[in-house]
Amino acid sequence: MAKFKKSLRDKQEPVVKSTKTSIVKKQRKKKDNEVPLSGIHKSNLKKLNTSNEVAKNTYTNIQSIKKKKKRDSKNNLDVKDTKRSDVQAKYPKDNRKTSEVSEKVQININKTERKKRKRSRKRKRDNLDHANKGPATIDGKERNKKLQMPATNLDIERRKTKIEKLKKVNEKKMKQISAEVGAQQVKPDKIVKLNKHKINIKQLEEMLTGKSQPKPKVTQLPLRDRMITQLRASRFRFINEILYSNDSSQSKHYFKTDPDAFMAYHAGYKQQLEQWAVNPLDVIISSIKKLSTDNVIADFGCGEARLAASVPHKVHSFDFIALNDRVKACDMAHTPLLMNSVHVVVFCLSLMGSNLNDYIIEANRILKNNGTLKIAEVESRFEDVKDFIRLLRSYGFKNTWKDLSHNLFYFMDFKKEEDISMKRKNLPSITLKSCLYKKR
Repeated sequence: MAKFKKSLRDKQEPVVKSTKTSIVKKQRKKKDNEVPLSGIHKSNLKKLNTSNEVAKNTYTNIQSIKKKKKRDSKNNLDVKDTKRSDVQAKYPKDNRKTSEVSEKVQININKTERKKRKRSRKRKRDNLDHANKGPATIDGKERNKKLQMPATNLDIERRKTKIEKLKKVNEKKMKQISAEVGAQQVKPDKIVKLNKHKINIKQLEEMLTGKSQPKPKVTQLPLRDRMITQLRASRFRFINEILYSNDSSQSKHYFKTDPDAFMAYHAGYKQQLEQWAVNPLDVIISSIKKLSTDNVIADFGCGEARLAASVPHKVHSFDFIALNDRVKACDMAHTPLLMNSVHVVVFCLSLMGSNLNDYIIEANRILKNNGTLKIAEVESRFEDVKDFIRLLRSYGFKNTWKDLSHNLFYFMDFKKEEDISMKRKNLPSITLKSCLYKKR
């Protein structure tokens, strides 16, 4: 029996060694609860052997199933990764829609990659700028701020820059003008165009001298003298209205009967001249001085004949009353001069009367061909200067020069192109507004 027991133990031990802990524990329990084999039957021993074999088989089957599951899961993961990486391999070549979808997917992937790259580059640059702060980085920030500013602020800045540029240009031009005046290259009557504005250099000089000199103290006149000046001014305005409303023959008759009225008129005219910034006769005198001394001049409405006294040329001075020996008293519509005998005719504030046509016809008669007609008049008398120039065209005169830059006076030069002695009846009438002086 002892030998039989040993054989049984030898048979049972290898089975127990090959199993896991759970089976080993069971076997140990069995050993503990083991009854001496003296009373066991052979059939029971067979049953124990078969049970051990079944347990072995079940254990091996369970392990093989687990291993298969692990392998399958790994294969599935590999397949998914291959599907994501090789998207095109899934779709057939012949299907166009699937290919387009795949292309779009690839484009989106590329875009995202580019964005990531750009962000990384920006981060690197920002880090570098933060590490190396200096004037260059500050300027860059200021530029970015300017770009981020609203449109209104940008417009204001542009306007400021334009204004600064214009100021610089004006300063340069003014320096050039001052240099020319210092070198006596610019004549006092020259007009300079500066940013669409015409500037008379002589006026500027007068204004500057006036500012530099101290203003004299105005002393009030006594009451009697003030009353006399007011009466003279009112008489001057009354005579002025008579001259504008009557024709030349009536005005001549009026002054012949009352020569004191002519003297009073000229005294008021002198008083008015003192209040003007520019004397128009000075402009005409400077223009005639440029002409050759061979030219003969006729001054219509000469007054005291200051033009003849200021110019070396031969001058015929005409007015209603002769204030001195240089003046010839006559009706300006009918002068004693011969036809085509004069080179220049001057009307300086003397187109007064209701028969202005006769004055222009007389000027055309005495002027030589290609002779010059000079007119200086108050700006307020013209409704439209262009219409006046067109009218004179029908009287045989072509406008060659005009200066409309002055606030108070217009200056014009005309050239005689034809003789109109045979066209007097068909000529249009010339009218100008009467110059009404303000009460002072």
